[in-house]
Amino acid sequence: MNRFEATLIVLMVAVVPAVAQDTNGDMVIQGKPGDAGELSLSIAHEARAAMDRGVNWLLAQQNEDGHWSNKDFPALTALPLWVLAKSAPQNKEAIDKAVKFILTSVHDDGSIWSAPSVEQKGGGLANYNTAVCMVSLNAVGDPQLVPVVQKARRFIAGTQHFGGDDYHGGMGYDPDTGRPYADLSNSYMAYEAMRLTDNVEDQRKAGDPRADLDWKAAQEFLGKIQNKSTDTNDDNAGGFAYHPSDSKAGTYTNAAGELRFRSYGSMTYAGLLSLMYADVNKDDPRVSSAFDWASRHWTLEENPGVGNDGLFYFYNVLSKSLAAYGRDRIVTGSGAAVNWRAELIKKLLSLQKIDPKTGAGYWLNESGRWWEADPVLVTSYSLLALEIALNP
Repeated sequence: MNRFEATLIVLMVAVVPAVAQDTNGDMVIQGKPGDAGELSLSIAHEARAAMDRGVNWLLAQQNEDGHWSNKDFPALTALPLWVLAKSAPQNKEAIDKAVKFILTSVHDDGSIWSAPSVEQKGGGLANYNTAVCMVSLNAVGDPQLVPVVQKARRFIAGTQHFGGDDYHGGMGYDPDTGRPYADLSNSYMAYEAMRLTDNVEDQRKAGDPRADLDWKAAQEFLGKIQNKSTDTNDDNAGGFAYHPSDSKAGTYTNAAGELRFRSYGSMTYAGLLSLMYADVNKDDPRVSSAFDWASRHWTLEENPGVGNDGLFYFYNVLSKSLAAYGRDRIVTGSGAAVNWRAELIKKLLSLQKIDPKTGAGYWLNESGRWWEADPVLVTSYSLLALEIALNP
């Protein structure tokens, strides 16, 4: 087991939490000693019930050929597969059908994607699709899938951009776009996929070279999109933008009169997690300043800086990054201490929609930007986030 699997063990397996009584005699699920990571049993039971409803909803949406949502994008099948592999592995028939479908999109170079039936920005989104699919296939735990994951790792490693420019070390949509490009969302998903699947490298045949990223170059790319400032009044300091020349949250002018790109929630949590994936110590100022930005801008009412856009992507990456950072208590900009696990669970519970005919549950973002009008995508994001929040 590698250290990232250990840190994010909840992404791969379920853990049995410790149960104790608090000072009022109420039963709680304990977090780490001295931290505010306890969850009441009532919240935990409600969360598990919501997850059961969500899994039942996903199972009912699977098509006969094994795919979910849009068959042109296998990642939309891989995300529910990821949920089932770690939260409901007893559903073997659904898992096997999903795996069989994903394997139809595997290319000779190891990439896992399908040519879309309509013109799509980023082409077939080869990076996104391959990254999510390889993690999900690895989570299934079938030894026969190891060679597929190994080839996918080699493909992802080959898409890292090396050009000595602002995109150096990052990842873009497709390797053959013919233009230098990388963004934090593509990069974070690729970095995560490589870290969560590196166990397959020890299973390579003799003479088959290992595949990995240049993590120093990844650090360089992340440095290009993290806002840094000596101005203590710069509210964007420590946070992340989308890529070196764009932020979905707009621009601002710093104290030195320089035009900069605003930090926002989902990319700051993606940057925080990516720094740790890229071997940056948690005590490093780059990591601590990202966590500080997240703490100062703590909210679950929106994706800070962009409103409801990408809200469930935000919840998903928030849970992963805070679990990896290892702190259950967030001291907000107002000085209040919050248990992020409990607060995230309660927020997701409040947003779950119930099908009145079946009693199954799902999530949907009314904003719809960045594909979040798709309830399969959003429900998968939510279930993964709940599983992480439930396991201190």
